[in-house]
Amino acid sequence: MRIVRDDLRGPEIAAMLEAHLKDFEPHSPPESRHALDLDRLRRPEIHFFSAWEDGQLLGCGAFKRLNDEHAEIKSMRTDPAHLRKGVATALVAHLIEEARAAGFERLSLETGSVTHFDPARKLYEALGFQYCGPFADYVEDAFSVFMTRTL
Repeated sequence: MRIVRDDLRGPEIAAMLEAHLKDFEPHSPPESRHALDLDRLRRPEIHFFSAWEDGQLLGCGAFKRLNDEHAEIKSMRTDPAHLRKGVATALVAHLIEEARAAGFERLSLETGSVTHFDPARKLYEALGFQYCGPFADYVEDAFSVFMTRTL
């Protein structure tokens, strides 16, 4: 698996991110969906990465600068054909190292609270994230869970 900084211009990325946004529809009301669209992921405060193997897109993930010390994981997605192969673990570990190398001291995230998001929460727990309250511009929401870890 090769993880690279991505410019978000490839059609595979666009398709994966569209699927990512659609995946939330049955699990969270619109006001509780915090995923970024393609244009918002192209902003300079976003560091976006994709995972590839043999020319196939396996997954993606990003982190967003919140301030000089704090960043947020965004747009974590594994292609359904590549679930349970370690893609998400490799991507999150890569994001942790990249955020650390960029000088951030804390990495946080928001994910869903319903059963559909159980695998994501278990992954983040295994990688040292702990539950916390809302951060940045988030507010308490029955459909959201917040997690953080120091770097």
